[in-house]
Amino acid sequence: MKKQNLNRLTLLAVIAAIAIAFISYGCSNSSGTEEASDTEPAKTVSAADILGNPAYRAISYGGYRTNTRDTQPTVAELKEDMLLLEALGVKVLRTYNVHLDQAANVLAAIRELKAEDPDFEMYVMLGAWINCKGAFTANPDHSVEDEAANSAEIERAVALAKQYPDIVKIIAVGNEAMVKWAASYFVQPGVILKWVNHLQGLKAEGELPADLWITSSDNFASWGGGGPEYHVEDLEKLLKAVDFVSLHTYPMHDTHYNPEFWGITEAEADLPKTEQIGAAMDRALQYAQQQYQQTKDYIRGLGVKAPIHIGETGWATASNSFYGPEGSKATDEYKSALYHERMRDWTDEAGISCFYFEAFDENWKDAGNPGGSENYFGLFTIDGKAKYAIWDLVDKGAFEGLGRNGQPVTKTYDGEKAALLETVAAPPMMAEEPAQ
Repeated sequence: MKKQNLNRLTLLAVIAAIAIAFISYGCSNSSGTEEASDTEPAKTVSAADILGNPAYRAISYGGYRTNTRDTQPTVAELKEDMLLLEALGVKVLRTYNVHLDQAANVLAAIRELKAEDPDFEMYVMLGAWINCKGAFTANPDHSVEDEAANSAEIERAVALAKQYPDIVKIIAVGNEAMVKWAASYFVQPGVILKWVNHLQGLKAEGELPADLWITSSDNFASWGGGGPEYHVEDLEKLLKAVDFVSLHTYPMHDTHYNPEFWGITEAEADLPKTEQIGAAMDRALQYAQQQYQQTKDYIRGLGVKAPIHIGETGWATASNSFYGPEGSKATDEYKSALYHERMRDWTDEAGISCFYFEAFDENWKDAGNPGGSENYFGLFTIDGKAKYAIWDLVDKGAFEGLGRNGQPVTKTYDGEKAALLETVAAPPMMAEEPAQ
């Protein structure tokens, strides 16, 4: 009996000691909860969080500063651009290939900026370029892919996604790689399907993050919004394989190729020039919305519920050919700003991500023709001046202390709107009233 009582007392003493120790720890570590929160892992942001969220504004980005891609932008130059884009409100970039250093350098630049400032936030839709056999030669073979080049491109994209899982949230297989007017390099949908399935398989095996989203970025027509020549079985399979659709729409190009929406109506003939242009730009937005909707109708008609976002759209600010003063009179900074504003307002309200094309002018794109429209799609000029679309951000001091090539951000036209408007032409009169 005495032994039982002794055992009971010993047990009670042990319990009491544990309780006292626990209470003492709690008192001596009154900030324990705060310390624990300091060591919590950083919030993980996925493609599902980003896409369709207006808090994560998206843009297409190259960053080349000369008229050749033989000169790759440095990490220091890319960091300079990243800070400008952050000030622009951008948090998601789209790149186009990984066989050049630019994409890897972008990722390195972002990682360095994150290490320097934990609040810096930027993510990437990483593009993998896809070609047919004999691409960019006199005899491209659109029935066969360039398997060696495409395989190497996909392998590099996978390696970068593994190296930078906190930054790479999307891989896009191909850029306008299925649309048939990409006559130098397009492939059949089955090629894109093959590589999308390969990447989805790596996700399933745990080789890539499960929340990494896979897509292809292509013209609305090749996603089913065009003619019946695009409505093939492999496209249907592809639509079921991607995590979302990245759709391109370019009303600016169709001011020349399909201009039924473009111009001034008789009822608008006596309006002030800015009101005429505003009406024309309203119709340009409606044209883009129509292309988006007809593509969506086709996709939903197949029973596919994948989200549909805009992987590219934009409006050049200059052209010496089809879209300029001697052509459709579409390209200038004023019209470009109206399109940018209308497109951002629509997509933000509709919950559509828009990788607006593009951040900076890049004159390598039409190096042989300095006045070509492909060189002038940026919101910034190549030397870092803010075009009219973002003059208001200069006024607000958004770019204070930032710049490009050692130069602070200033406005084009020295900020003189009247001087800008002198260069702006009203669109031509329409042959007939647009259909309602």
